Amino acid sequence: MVHLPPTTDAARTRLNLLVSSYRRLTGRCLIDAHDPDPWQACWTAPRVIVAHGTQADPVFFYGNQRALACFELDFASFTRLPSRYSAEPLLREERDALLARVHERGFIDDYAGVRISASGRRFRIEQAVVWDLLDEQGERHGQAATFERWLPWPNR
Repeated sequence: MVHLPPTTDAARTRLNLLVSSYRRLTGRCLIDAHDPDPWQACWTAPRVIVAHGTQADPVFFYGNQRALACFELDFASFTRLPSRYSAEPLLREERDALLARVHERGFIDDYAGVRISASGRRFRIEQAVVWDLLDEQGERHGQAATFERWLPWPNR
């Protein structure tokens, strides 16, 4: 088990935005709405949860323990990774089209695709929800994704 990483007020604010924008856009709860500690609840959620910022080349700022296992990285390494590196070079166009579709609608809940871990292991994600991190004024702060299923994918 990977230990819960230390947090800052800024990190907690971003995570609260992740949780609240998911609820606002999808009408569903990402975690138990009554959980007193969203940082812990997201960290131990039974699904992958990842998020990246709005930089020109967006970098992940959050990945829970299931995400770190899936992508085979520790928290410090994951949160320095440009999110485009979660897809193989040939699949990055597909990923870009997905993110544009999310930006148009606010969220999608039907994404499936192949991703790649730090060791080069490929895996397919299914039924992923991808959403914009929007504050109450509608300002965009990044995008996030969650999925419960990932399957080994044949390595080439």
